[in-house]
Amino acid sequence: MSVPLYQAKAELFRTLGHPVRIRVLELLQDGPKAVRGLLAAIDVEASNLSQQLAVLRRAGMVSTWRDGPLVMYALSTPDVADLLAA
Repeated sequence: MSVPLYQAKAELFRTLGHPVRIRVLELLQDGPKAVRGLLAAIDVEASNLSQQLAVLRRAGMVSTWRDGPLVMYALSTPDVADLLAA
């Protein structure tokens, strides 16, 4: 059973409903970033950033991987960048 479009839109707006999440997505438009780079660019506590990144991961808007000791984040698809440009 598919989700009605209005419910999908509501979930998307909830995901984008926090300024830190929007800022993370904006920063990732320039390419993958390490968590420490995101922390340096956004004035929030590490625990708050971690929570916001988890929301974006669950929503499928970002992907993550390890590069040695670094945890890297990137936009999951170009569609996310297109959404931000709209």
